[in-house]
Amino acid sequence: MREAERRQRAAEQDERRRQHDDEVAERRRVREAEKVHTRAEEDRRLAVVREVKRIEREQDRRTAEANQRRQREAVRRRQSEAERRSTEVEARVAELEGLLWSRPRDLRSHRARVEETFDRSGALAVADLVARMLSATSRPDGFPRGCTAGYAPEARELLVSYELPRQDILPIAVGYRYVKSRDATDPVPRKEAELKAMYRRLLARTVLRALAGLFDVTPPALVESVAMNAYVAAKDRSTGKPVDFVLVSVNATREPFEDLVLDEHELDPVLCLQRLNAIVSSHPYDLEPVPPVIQFDLAKFKLVEGMDVAAGLDSRLDLLEMDPKKFENLVRELFIAIGMKAWVTQASRDDGIDAVATNEDPVVGGLCVIQAKRYRNIVGLESVHALAGAMNDKAAAKGVLVTTSWFGKASRDFVARNGRMELIDGRALKALLLEHLHLDVLIGLDKLPRGWKRRDIT
Repeated sequence: MREAERRQRAAEQDERRRQHDDEVAERRRVREAEKVHTRAEEDRRLAVVREVKRIEREQDRRTAEANQRRQREAVRRRQSEAERRSTEVEARVAELEGLLWSRPRDLRSHRARVEETFDRSGALAVADLVARMLSATSRPDGFPRGCTAGYAPEARELLVSYELPRQDILPIAVGYRYVKSRDATDPVPRKEAELKAMYRRLLARTVLRALAGLFDVTPPALVESVAMNAYVAAKDRSTGKPVDFVLVSVNATREPFEDLVLDEHELDPVLCLQRLNAIVSSHPYDLEPVPPVIQFDLAKFKLVEGMDVAAGLDSRLDLLEMDPKKFENLVRELFIAIGMKAWVTQASRDDGIDAVATNEDPVVGGLCVIQAKRYRNIVGLESVHALAGAMNDKAAAKGVLVTTSWFGKASRDFVARNGRMELIDGRALKALLLEHLHLDVLIGLDKLPRGWKRRDIT
């Protein structure tokens, strides 16, 4: 009995040990499984981390390559920009240096128009037309277009006030370069002495180009010389007011100027102006003005006292500006010079007759009554009728109607039917005064009749 119990207890103990061992083994297995799972999870996590890092490294690499590409592209762009701007500077300098070679070549085709304008409308219209033509010619960007002109037909001279470009038209940089350390495009400054020399040459070329255009566009019969004051419009630093600084003044005549070879690349424009006896500012870059060769007020086209070119204008008589009585006396002197005895009538009792003359030739001689009409417009038929009435009243052998203007067809037809009358218009009067009194006069008519030309009365 006891042995059986002992064996029973031993069996139970063995069972308990076996169960314990199984439990220990199970726990060990579980722990091992958990370890395996944990390692697998860690491996997966590490794999994910490695993949993330790989992706990040790839992204960083791509970003770095993109940044490098952008930097290289930016450098190339800035280098290209520096090259482009340098090329633009070179092109601008070449354009300014080629100012004479690129001047308009078709201006001579306008000479007929200028001559027609003078014949039709006179000196003021010619001056305005020439100034507008010169202003309209092509020129580099930034050039001003200020140009005013006057015309003295008796001296065959144009008087021109011409605007020059300012200093800032010149490129102040020789070129541009890329500075890698600052990743910037910087100008390469031009030396001040070079700038000043360039500006002096530019002004000389501008003046020569303008003179060439003026001589090209005007007929030689109308214009023999050009007096030009070339100026820069700026502000007076001492007053802040706008001032025209005359930097070049020249009086050029056609033949010596047309003898110049302006298309020669070795031509020095500054020396060329000196050859034309131009007065040129010693420091044009600093707007140091010069005393003009000639002074004139183109706004009113009245020449300043003491101006040599005005001597011809001031000394020539405009019949329309004469005192009426002096005009009558001039007509009397003309008939005396022709060979007749003449005298002026009393103004209050002349019966419309301004002078009488006698021709002492026994065959064709007799009393001649003269009327002088200092008119600006056509002389009407009534004046011719009045002269015919005065002839009858005075029993005159001949009647002469003298005028500074012209007669219409009706007047000429009436005189043709009356062989004792003669009409002397402005053109004929000017010619007679020159022939018999050696007096070269002007007749400043505002408009001309058909068939007349301005040169006929100037």
